Amino acid sequence: MTTEVRVPTLGESVTEATVATWFKQPGEAVAQDEMLCELETDKVSLEVPSPAAGVLKEIVAKEGDTVGVDALLAMVEAGAAATAAPAAAANGGAAAAAAAPAAAPAAAPATDIKNAPSAEKLMAENNLSASQVAGTGRDGRVMKGDVLKALEGGVSERPAAPAAPRAPVAADDAAREQRVRMTRLRQTIARRLKDAQNTAAMLTTYNEVDMSAIMALRSQHKDAFHKKHGVKLGFMSFFVKACVNALKEVPEVNAEIDGTDLVYKNYYHVGVAVGTPNGLVVPVIRDADRMGFAEIEAKIGELGARARDGKLSMSELQGGTFTVSNGGVYGSLMSSPILNPPQSGILGMHKIQERPMVVKGEIVARPMMYLALSYDHRIVDGQGAVTFLVRVKEALEDPARLLMDI
Repeated sequence: MTTEVRVPTLGESVTEATVATWFKQPGEAVAQDEMLCELETDKVSLEVPSPAAGVLKEIVAKEGDTVGVDALLAMVEAGAAATAAPAAAANGGAAAAAAAPAAAPAAAPATDIKNAPSAEKLMAENNLSASQVAGTGRDGRVMKGDVLKALEGGVSERPAAPAAPRAPVAADDAAREQRVRMTRLRQTIARRLKDAQNTAAMLTTYNEVDMSAIMALRSQHKDAFHKKHGVKLGFMSFFVKACVNALKEVPEVNAEIDGTDLVYKNYYHVGVAVGTPNGLVVPVIRDADRMGFAEIEAKIGELGARARDGKLSMSELQGGTFTVSNGGVYGSLMSSPILNPPQSGILGMHKIQERPMVVKGEIVARPMMYLALSYDHRIVDGQGAVTFLVRVKEALEDPARLLMDI
């Protein structure tokens, strides 16, 4: 009996994905629920399991193909015996195919690009040409969502001309270059960051915080904390708690613009930026105001591990109202984080470094961290932004304020 393998539901508002990697090749045996391939959406990667045990009979959607929800990916012959697959042998088996997925799409020709039929129909109905729409599909082909976005935002706002050509490269240098197609995740990151710069009136305010009190508190209680809760006491729970307290006092930082309305969020879903091999993702800690330090630390550890393994669901990346990004783990001393639309604020943490500080008339060495709050000036005034950052600083320098909610 032949069983179809189809694209699963991808998540809210996500209608298509790219086939990133096939872990099996035609003719190879598969077990039920064994992972057959990996799909890459705009935000996350997800693996597709085999619905039955047997042999992978046919791969319908090749690596690099764009597929929609419920599209046919492959056929599995249930109960069949495995045979040697010429394709697998030629490629050195499934391991080799999985090891170099990026090379296949890089060699694909960029000519004769066919736009999605639904996009062509919609462009014809609205008297648009493909040059007026920025395509986000494979090789730049125009998808239906691209046309809808162009119509919603006004075609005149989108440049009709293609991106400026790359500067000429000497032949000797070109031979030493490697060209790899950007993943969907990296393309989405690039597009969203540029959209944030183009849309929001982004401004950054800075402060610094003395980390002595938190470091002493962690040193004193870390063993008992770990013994009782089973998780390590890190810095992030203090920062999340401090941000929630500040958001309650300065609610505009927890708001967003919707047309001509301001939407104030009376809930606190804090996104924590996590670096992964494929790019930065921001899983969300929901209702962080209702969680204790141990719950926050456990949730951050869980989401971070699953983010690095590419196991996050779409729902875990949506709905954030504020973001915290820790560039300090990479050694950054100072930076200006970019907003995560449609949010109005993002806090940037940085490296802890001992610096000479004047305390009660004496110069002493203190572990200091620079803080940066980037905010949308259309919503948040300078006074509100500075007040927010000062409240975060006060809570971190006197952690007892977090326990007393002051």
